[in-house]
Amino acid sequence: MQTSAVDTETTLNVASTAAIAHHDEHPDFRIFGMIMFLLAESMIFLGLFAAYLTFRAVSTLPEDQMPELELLLPGINTLILISSSFIIHKAEDSIKENDIQGVQKWFGISAVLGVIFLAGQLFEYSNLEFGLTDNLFASTFYVLTGFHGLHVLVGVLTIVAVLWRSRTPGHYTEEHKFGIEAAELYWHFVDVVWIILFILLYLL
Repeated sequence: MQTSAVDTETTLNVASTAAIAHHDEHPDFRIFGMIMFLLAESMIFLGLFAAYLTFRAVSTLPEDQMPELELLLPGINTLILISSSFIIHKAEDSIKENDIQGVQKWFGISAVLGVIFLAGQLFEYSNLEFGLTDNLFASTFYVLTGFHGLHVLVGVLTIVAVLWRSRTPGHYTEEHKFGIEAAELYWHFVDVVWIILFILLYLL
């Protein structure tokens, strides 16, 4: 019986080692899949951007009657999101050194900054002088910023999921870091989209 148990354990260890070796010998296409997903998301945002620019081009609403948007809070929010993008990148540097605590620190800070961004967005909504259905500009503004805000929320939840999984020893290593890379890619995507939105809505 003891010999049988030892043989079984040996077989499982060999199988596990073989599976890891097989994984390491073949490229991980999950990052490619993630990039394809982000490209698809980009097409949605591009469609919304095009709709907004078309509205601005054909709008009969006089410029002096266009709703005025304050720049201070959105500007601060922009700096927060850009900063978080640089911060989350530090997590990738940490995992290259198998520094899980570093990953947790940088991801944690990024998640907090994401929540602050969302809080700032909600605060801006509460102080706007126009509602969702006031005019076409108002509707477009809320749809664009709201859709982006939803993506920020998903990004924060993704970061939190990575933080939760990182509590398991060995879950993320220098060789196995897809979750970290995917969360970082998504966060950079959210950042780039916001920069474009900020220019279109607040500066043009």
